[in-house]
Amino acid sequence: MDAVERPKSLTEIVLTKLRDQIIHGDLALGTALSERRIAEELSVSKTPVREALAQLKTEGLVHIFPQSGAHVLTFSAAEIVDMCDYRLIVETAGLKLAMAQNHETLLNDLSKIVRTMRKAHKKTAIRDYLEMDSAFHYTFFVNCGNKHLHDSYNIFSGKIAALRTHLATKPGHTKLSLDEHLLMLEIVKSGDAKKGEIVLVEHIGRTRDAYSLEVSDVAAADQNNETAG
Repeated sequence: MDAVERPKSLTEIVLTKLRDQIIHGDLALGTALSERRIAEELSVSKTPVREALAQLKTEGLVHIFPQSGAHVLTFSAAEIVDMCDYRLIVETAGLKLAMAQNHETLLNDLSKIVRTMRKAHKKTAIRDYLEMDSAFHYTFFVNCGNKHLHDSYNIFSGKIAALRTHLATKPGHTKLSLDEHLLMLEIVKSGDAKKGEIVLVEHIGRTRDAYSLEVSDVAAADQNNETAG
């Protein structure tokens, strides 16, 4: 007998909606979030909204301040450095384990994702491309055979994806990203985990070095650059 799928709670519905809007940039970095407005738009009470915002705070996608309430996250350059250092540690570990334990499955999964990435890039379907970009990195953990490593990455995957969306607006970023993912796929095919680590360090390091450490709010800094241009 097939298992009966449990209907989503109101909190889960609100959580999924808000998380997707933040990750895809529909809610810009730093945007103020009104519990009342969200509740009205989704036809729910404030309780599931408040619970969803609390979970998003845990995931790092929302900041909640005592006087001004909830806001979509933004990043300082120092926070980006910390997040990239975290990614370097866990992603190189995840890739190494996945190549050792589930090499064939990892290769098949990444090959399918890269095919979709190429199609999305050709069509300039940026949202689709970014979803596949996130899926590419997440696949390391799906195949790494370590639940703790998987769960650790999963907590922050939304925050990583939100930054990925923000950086995609920079000229040439997506084309360079695609080239690096194609190279990573070839390295996985070769089975050379050490080369895979080197490319990952370069790939993630590009994000790490995107801003001067003096930048306290990357969203504001990029907005100022656009205005100046």
